[in-house]
Amino acid sequence: MGTLFYGASRTPVRIDDRILAHLKLVATSKLRRHEPFLISWHDSSDVGGGRSSIWVHPSCDLHYKFDGGTPAAIDQALVEAMSLAANAARGIEIEEATLR
Repeated sequence: MGTLFYGASRTPVRIDDRILAHLKLVATSKLRRHEPFLISWHDSSDVGGGRSSIWVHPSCDLHYKFDGGTPAAIDQALVEAMSLAANAARGIEIEEATLR
């Protein structure tokens, strides 16, 4: 499990390293074009359950921290699916993430 730190407050969102690697590629591509997008996930029960979302825009701070020492293999189909989702109103929906 890696961590996406979001915003000036560095809010941590725990995400599987493989998914985080793909999210990093999509986010970098979107933000280079100054295109904001939404990321949503289901919170784990240890943080009260429910759902959370963040609005990612070019001026927000993002820090990707990978726990594994080996970079994840990139699945181009997953990158394309996440890119399409980022362009939709619902944004990217990550199934396995926790906010801590």
